[in-house]
Amino acid sequence: MKQILLLAVLSSASLAQQDADTIIQRSVAANEADWKAAHEYDYVERDRQKGGGTKTFEERMILGSPYERVVAVNDKPLSAEQQAGEQQKLDKTVVERQKESQQERGQRIAKYEREREGDDLMMEQLTKALDFKQVGEQRLGAQDVYVLKATPRPGYKPPTTGAKVLTGMEGKLWIDAETFQWVKVEATVIRPVSIEGFLAEVEPGTHFELEKAPVTDSIWLPKHFAMKSQAKVLFFFTRKSQADETYSDYHKPAPIKAVAAEP
Repeated sequence: MKQILLLAVLSSASLAQQDADTIIQRSVAANEADWKAAHEYDYVERDRQKGGGTKTFEERMILGSPYERVVAVNDKPLSAEQQAGEQQKLDKTVVERQKESQQERGQRIAKYEREREGDDLMMEQLTKALDFKQVGEQRLGAQDVYVLKATPRPGYKPPTTGAKVLTGMEGKLWIDAETFQWVKVEATVIRPVSIEGFLAEVEPGTHFELEKAPVTDSIWLPKHFAMKSQAKVLFFFTRKSQADETYSDYHKPAPIKAVAAEP
């Protein structure tokens, strides 16, 4: 009887881990589709400022890379004069990008794509650097979700300096049971992580939080991102930073035509 019970427990644990692995694999595929589609959308971003107050931006894709225009400060629309100034800067940028040479346009877009690839790499490495265990199911907002706990994976070798911080993190994921999209992700640094190339150490208490929401039936994009980080630069001076950003009004923009590029 003891042997039967032991086999039942082991079988149950194996099945639970297999389910967790399947959930993570499907969520990675869903996130990859989101990442590929994200640059097709304009949106509004509201940032809490370091010294207090808020600033709201309209993020627009203009000929291959984004442009940021201020639309409100402390949740109050800009004055007519300020709006005119922002519109002038936008119009100037559109004209400049329309008249770029092929080389200039290529360099600008390549820089933007490198930044996107860096973000995508961190998301990809999150699932490689951590071990996941399903700890339950629940209702979160309008979604039924799987709840997974993540802990550092022994032997993980980060491919980049930025990914090294994942070796000292643990987290929790809420994954939509129908679409396998990430509804919410939380990650916290639980032990110091030294980044030798920058003579810095990311300290415990550094915390990240990401929430996503559906934009279409198949595409989910961020609706909220928050970060509180603390690091010792040169292993002595303490440096703190934080972010609190809300995203809304995702929509596909009207296309802007480029002028024939100069050779």
